[in-house]
Amino acid sequence: MDIATIVGIVSAFTLLLLAMSQGGGSPMQFIDLPSVLIVVGGTVAATLVANPLAEVVKLMGVYMKAIRNTAVVPAELIEKIVGFAETARREGILALEQAVDEQGDDPFLSQGVRLAVDGTEPDLIMDILETELQFIEQRHKAGQDIINRMGDAAPAFGMIGTLVGLIIMLRAMDDPSAIGPGMAMALLTTLYGAILAQVLFIPVGAKLKTYSDNELLGKKMIIEGIMAIQQGDNPRIVEHKLSVFLSPDMRPSTKETSGSGE
Repeated sequence: MDIATIVGIVSAFTLLLLAMSQGGGSPMQFIDLPSVLIVVGGTVAATLVANPLAEVVKLMGVYMKAIRNTAVVPAELIEKIVGFAETARREGILALEQAVDEQGDDPFLSQGVRLAVDGTEPDLIMDILETELQFIEQRHKAGQDIINRMGDAAPAFGMIGTLVGLIIMLRAMDDPSAIGPGMAMALLTTLYGAILAQVLFIPVGAKLKTYSDNELLGKKMIIEGIMAIQQGDNPRIVEHKLSVFLSPDMRPSTKETSGSGE
């Protein structure tokens, strides 16, 4: 679980509430139902128009991935693949089938290892795994695009609400008591749109992209590792091939990953 996402969202709303409460005011003064209907309702409506219903229904699950992050640590992934290489070097590549059954928590890795165990041609393994990688990237991007479009729609509907509020205010210039509600709508819709975009949508879209990039990096490492294992590379060579994907400070210790497979 990514605590930073939760802390960031909660902190943003807490600070906003504290700021609204300064000077003897009350946060309740910033609640306006017409403004909520325009901004929230408009954003949801625009999302439904721009995306298939099936994708919108899955949106909450996509959003929660920014909080429930279960990405594999790259250094741990290298250790696992190097362990597979050591097993293949000592006992033969067929022994990897049992190793995958015991550590089959990554379907992509399990699929690739089983293809290698079955004697599939290296070019075919590469083609199968890279094709799946492309579709994984497309699915991730589809969810990110919906979140980002909502981040664009919220301020736009905030501006629409501002125009509606100004029109209401200008039409009631002869009645001073009616000017206040129009001005409130004009300002609050802009506020709501900015808060939704800058707290709930745009940062979460950026976080999802970061997680997606990390996951795709891990899968590229898996492909490289499986190719190296099938070629019969020394486990130390497998480790070096995978370590180049990471910055030096993220690479596993040589003592931890090197085994007796030389």
